[in-house]
Amino acid sequence: MRFRLPEKVVERSLLLVAMSSVAILLLITVFIFREGGPLLVQVGLGNFFSGAWDPQHDQYGIALMVVGSFAVTSGALLIGVPFGIACAIVLAEMAPPRARSILKPAIEVLAGIPSVVYGFMGIVVLLPMIRTHIGGPGASALAGSIILGIMVLPTVIGISVDALQAVPRSYREASLALGATQWQTIRRVVLPAARSGIVAAVILGMGRAVGETMAVIMVAGNSVQMPHSPLDSVRTLTANIALEMGYAAGDHRAALFATGIVLFVIIMILNTLANLARGRLKKRSVVVVTLAATAADLVKPRAKPEEQ
Repeated sequence: MRFRLPEKVVERSLLLVAMSSVAILLLITVFIFREGGPLLVQVGLGNFFSGAWDPQHDQYGIALMVVGSFAVTSGALLIGVPFGIACAIVLAEMAPPRARSILKPAIEVLAGIPSVVYGFMGIVVLLPMIRTHIGGPGASALAGSIILGIMVLPTVIGISVDALQAVPRSYREASLALGATQWQTIRRVVLPAARSGIVAAVILGMGRAVGETMAVIMVAGNSVQMPHSPLDSVRTLTANIALEMGYAAGDHRAALFATGIVLFVIIMILNTLANLARGRLKKRSVVVVTLAATAADLVKPRAKPEEQ
């Protein structure tokens, strides 16, 4: 006779596991704010967001690193999002089933490659190419954007393909039956219906780009300066924490934790904006889905009236 756990025991166990993850996140948040909050109060937000970062002279301004993070992340999204969505459209709507079954797992394997490997390939291949064909030192915001753009591709492609495949087939058939071409169906029916999933893919890719550390350290140059062109060296917030946490102490260490607070707030703002955008896009998608469903009803063959 098999032993069965009572249903309430299983429910409470699962609830405990879920609450434990929330508790761990809360503890991490409290720890970061406890370590970095006093320095923010001591220095002041105005000085903390200034452009002077010199821990030896008690200057803790992170504005230049905020600009560096923004430049690298924006460049990565400009590279990764168009290519990722285009590849997802091909895999979900145009590629034969056999090709899709081979290419999609191959792309997903890229997500498992360690970031240090991407950084090493950037040092060996990308930086010499930039120095030779474009100019500059090679290690730059452009190099960081290209590497991060490649790194976000598996996330954007994988989730976008799932979102496109989740659109019911009847919407495509209704659009084609009304005389639309395949590309018109994809652009006017499938993409609007899957837009919320595609937005989620872009946001997750953005999170990957903002939080990446090792690959950016290896190819971005890590100079604390204002970039005036994509070929200038930059330092991101995450790279600054990783480079200096090993020997930081006192206020310097607290400043790095305060930088972690800034990253935490940035991620929260991005997630909030993403949720708001997804809510609005879902309303628009409902309209498109309703029109497609209506079209599907219109093109269905109607029964002939009974003869009197």
